[in-house]
Amino acid sequence: MAVLKACSVLVTGSNRGIGLELVKQLVEKSNRPQWIFATCRDPDGPRAQDLKTLAATYQGVEIIQLDTTDPFSIRAAAARVTERLKGAGLNLLINNAGIAKPNSLESETPEDMIEVYKTNVIGPLVMSQEFLPLLRKAAQEIPQKGMTCSKAAIINLSSSCGSITNLFAWEFGHIINYRCSKAALNMLTRCQSLGFAKDEILCISLHPGWLQTDMGNGPSLAPTKLDEGVRIILNTLACLSEKENGAFVNWDGEIIPW
Repeated sequence: MAVLKACSVLVTGSNRGIGLELVKQLVEKSNRPQWIFATCRDPDGPRAQDLKTLAATYQGVEIIQLDTTDPFSIRAAAARVTERLKGAGLNLLINNAGIAKPNSLESETPEDMIEVYKTNVIGPLVMSQEFLPLLRKAAQEIPQKGMTCSKAAIINLSSSCGSITNLFAWEFGHIINYRCSKAALNMLTRCQSLGFAKDEILCISLHPGWLQTDMGNGPSLAPTKLDEGVRIILNTLACLSEKENGAFVNWDGEIIPW
């Protein structure tokens, strides 16, 4: 079975839900990354208490303030990560931060569409731009040909809700802003996969499954426990290679139609 061996990982939106569980399971691994950069908008706020507890318990967890809607915040975070890595590269960038507004087709507003698009699409774009030098450096540090999440990768947390073919869970909510943003994120991933192929940086859109989080409507609707889902996601990340570069994959690695 493949094993994730990334020395450094950055997770956005890591103070709750999938992001927090990713950090939690990464630090509990026997071969855990040397550096786990856990970013969120308000590290000093009450919603980051669980993350702060993790950082106080485990070495190598660095909490960094990062607002994915603010390019200056992203640039400052990239500078801090660069400083901490002391010349090394960043192996794995997980663009997890995302929002949704529960609007129907009739009630959707331009303001909500713009807000969601800024977080879910523009944020991952600017993240890839600012952290590209560190990702390139990580890829250069591993001379073997090919692409893996242990070498250099951008994982964009998407959703099957953005699949034009599937339109997952339409009966539970239209969430037009979210669906459109994830379809756009999938296109961004395809573009990244083409633009960064020469650098051997793996770029993937990943549907994490419908997990029991606040955003996923908790245990009332979502069928899968958070810890179980994230465990499967991390196993999948360990198995991804250049064969999936630019693909839209399910949490278990299966290809999802666009």
